[in-house]
Amino acid sequence: MHYQPQRDLLQNRIILVTGASDGIGREAALTYARYGASVILLGRNEDKLRIVAQEIQQQGGIAPQWFLLDLLTCTSAECQQLAQKVAIHYPRLDGMLHNAGLLGDVVPMDQQKLDVWQDVMQVNVNGTFMLTQALLPLLLKADAGSLVFTSSSVGQQGRANWGAYAVSKFATEGMMQVLAEEYQGRLRVNCINPGGTRTGMRASAFPTEDPLKLKTPADIMPLYLWLMGDDSRRKTGTTFDAQPGRKPGIAQ
Repeated sequence: MHYQPQRDLLQNRIILVTGASDGIGREAALTYARYGASVILLGRNEDKLRIVAQEIQQQGGIAPQWFLLDLLTCTSAECQQLAQKVAIHYPRLDGMLHNAGLLGDVVPMDQQKLDVWQDVMQVNVNGTFMLTQALLPLLLKADAGSLVFTSSSVGQQGRANWGAYAVSKFATEGMMQVLAEEYQGRLRVNCINPGGTRTGMRASAFPTEDPLKLKTPADIMPLYLWLMGDDSRRKTGTTFDAQPGRKPGIAQ
C-alpha cells in the first residue's frame, strides 16, 4: 500500500496492541508511537513487553503502559479486570489491534490433534472475543474508534493442511463482519490480512522458506497506520490485504 501519512497522524490517539512483544505486533506498537499515539502493550511475556516499551521511549514516543494477559488461559472475568485496569489509566481507546495469534499444526484434518485445535480456537477466537467484549465500552467512548482484527488468506479461502488456523480465521472474519454491522456509525471494524511476512509464526509454518524473500513487518505498516487514522473513517466491515496481489503459499 502506497500511503504517506502525516507525522502527527495518531496524535492524541490511544491504541492497544495485542501480541505486542514480537513480530507484527511489536512493529505496529513502535510505528503507532512514532506517529504520535499513546500505545498500550498487551502480551504474555513481561520482559519482552518491557523491552518494547523502552524502545518506544528511546525513539521519543510517549511512555507506554503494558499489561500481561495470556489469551490461551484467560477467562472472561480476567478480561473484564484488564479492561478496568486500562480504564484507570486511559479515558478511552481510539484503536485496538488484535495481533496475538496461535498457528497450531499445519497438517491434514485427520491428523489435527484435538488439544491443539482447542488451543488455537481459544487464542484466535474465544480469547479474542472475550477481550473485545471487555474493551468495547472504552472503544465506544472514542469519536472515531477503530477495531482491527488479523485475518489470513486461509481465512478467506480454505487450503489443505491449514486446519484449525484456517477455521479460526474464518471465525475472525465473521466476528469482524458482525461487529461492523452492530456498531455501524459508532465504531470502525475491519480485518488485515498481512500476507507472508518475516515472523516467527511464518517460519514455523514454512520452515524451508527463504525469509529474505518475504516482506518485513515494517514493510506492511502503511495499511496498519491507515486503518488507525482519520483517512479510513468511512471504511468498516472489510478485509484489507497488506500485500495485494501476492500469491498465497511459500515465497518464490
